[in-house]
Amino acid sequence: MKIFSANKVLLTSALLLTGLSQAKDEPKISYKSTEVGAGIYMLAGEGGFAGGNIGLLVGEDGVVLIDDSMPPFLDILNQAIKGLTDKPIDFLINTHVHGDHIGNNETFGQAGSYIVAHDNLRKHLVTKGVKTQDGMAPAPKAALPVLTFSDEMSFHFNGQPAKAIHVPKAHTDGDAIIHFNQANVIHAGDTFFNGLFPYIDLESGGSVDGFINAQIKMISLSDNNTTIIPGHGPLSDKKGLQAAVDMLIDAKAIISKHAKGGLSLEDVLKANPLQKYHDDWNWGFITTERMTTQLYKDISDGQQDHSH
Repeated sequence: MKIFSANKVLLTSALLLTGLSQAKDEPKISYKSTEVGAGIYMLAGEGGFAGGNIGLLVGEDGVVLIDDSMPPFLDILNQAIKGLTDKPIDFLINTHVHGDHIGNNETFGQAGSYIVAHDNLRKHLVTKGVKTQDGMAPAPKAALPVLTFSDEMSFHFNGQPAKAIHVPKAHTDGDAIIHFNQANVIHAGDTFFNGLFPYIDLESGGSVDGFINAQIKMISLSDNNTTIIPGHGPLSDKKGLQAAVDMLIDAKAIISKHAKGGLSLEDVLKANPLQKYHDDWNWGFITTERMTTQLYKDISDGQQDHSH
């Protein structure tokens, strides 16, 4: 049943190596483009980890890019884009703040792309900055969004109406999903890891309940013909997203029962209550142990908040 195992190993290896090695030293990695609607494409890494899945809208009005991967993969990203259009990128939408999705913001910003994101994403880049080899540093001006929104923003471009919709406190506190309603396509960013335990970045304002609510929101926008681009993993649909949210709701209930029973994190890890999900959802970045840990921490923090 596990068709993602090889991809999980490749993704894990790249994440453990931090993705900072030079592209020429990487295995032969490229982006595969898949048309998911008229002029709408998913660009996904092949041959190894190449950052999060990317969206591209191409048409007579210009080009919209959704996320932009990491510096080592800029050349192969540009090659993939040039295989579909010679036009420059007019708008670059950031789904969230993580470097494997917005690592090339500065390059595209310098080239004249208008970067669009949720208000909180820009705040993170201004206040927390970006990771460098020497630690955190303020994001350069060219990497910052110039257009931000609080709830949603509409795009009227290339005859493919779209909305960037904020889903609060999900993967982070600045997530946006992109809904092409006429094309029936959703780019989920990292509010959807297809066939993988999700990473919920509690330190950047994410939460388990918010993550679940984001997925329920996307399901409400979907029907049986909807195509969903996940942040990581293969192209999916409503059924795949439903499987992910069902797993997360159940996993939360399992860990809640243990946490509310007064067990310490160490005790819960020893009990391994998510073992039934290990074969289908475990991967190197979010192992069953790490999934248990992030659920426990979020639930425990919530209990403390309610006790005050």
